[in-house]
Amino acid sequence: MPATPQQIATGLETRLATITGLRVYDHVPDSYGIPCAFVMPDTIEYWGGFAGGNVQQTFTVTVIVGRTSDRAAQKTLYTYSAYDGASSVRAAIEADRTLGGVAQTSIVNSAGNIRMLQQADATYLAIDFNITVHA
Repeated sequence: MPATPQQIATGLETRLATITGLRVYDHVPDSYGIPCAFVMPDTIEYWGGFAGGNVQQTFTVTVIVGRTSDRAAQKTLYTYSAYDGASSVRAAIEADRTLGGVAQTSIVNSAGNIRMLQQADATYLAIDFNITVHA
């Protein structure tokens, strides 16, 4: 039986929690404690193999940082989007591609969609990571 979207999201959240100082939400928050990340499902392909043997799920991880200084915010996003390093989202997730044993494998495909977010009187900078999980 393939892993459920909830199991995979929990596995991704657990991997993200290994990044020191990154607050990880298990939902899309109404307000941000920064820096933070949350996981959202994108698509589920049920028939990637015979008899549903390779369910492929894609997720978006959004990372949000404060923007008290535009340069500092951008540099912080660079650390999260780096290929490796202590704050690398890719490295944290791919350090356990099975996400705690719930997936066959997972891969961080890309980082992008950098944008500013406005909430109340605060401005934030965000980036999205696209992850493919074979359940």
